Amino acid sequence: MKPTLTLRRTLSLVILIALFVVGCAASQSVTLPGPAAVDARQRLMKAMGANWADAQAKFKAGNIEGVAVNAESLALMMDQIPGLFPVGSMLANSKAKPEVWDDGMKFTATAKNSAALAVQLRDAARSKNTSTTEAIMKDFGAKACGACHTPFRQPTK
Repeated sequence: MKPTLTLRRTLSLVILIALFVVGCAASQSVTLPGPAAVDARQRLMKAMGANWADAQAKFKAGNIEGVAVNAESLALMMDQIPGLFPVGSMLANSKAKPEVWDDGMKFTATAKNSAALAVQLRDAARSKNTSTTEAIMKDFGAKACGACHTPFRQPTK
């Protein structure tokens, strides 16, 4: 057998094994225990609120391209939302309604739709399309944040 052929087969096998290991590792998710999940999601929501306020300030100042950075951050954060609500994390200091777990598929879909809206905002701002950016900014709070908060969050007291 030629040494080149053996090397090629060995290399192919090593690559396949590496892809398998990486795929298995990537498919694993870390579940935080209840109190840590509540803390993580509350910190994330506060960061998202500050990020949204910054995006609004940039828009009002005419910094359309700056909004794109905030929208990208919001999209990435919104993608993390479903994983921060593991079963058993509805504690006294949690503002989540039972519907988060009772209708988990709807909750996850709503978070993903919110992330998709943030991506649309990012793309509009990146392209410096002021009218589209303005239209998305106008309804973003209700369509992205409110879409989850209204059905899945306890009202503020």
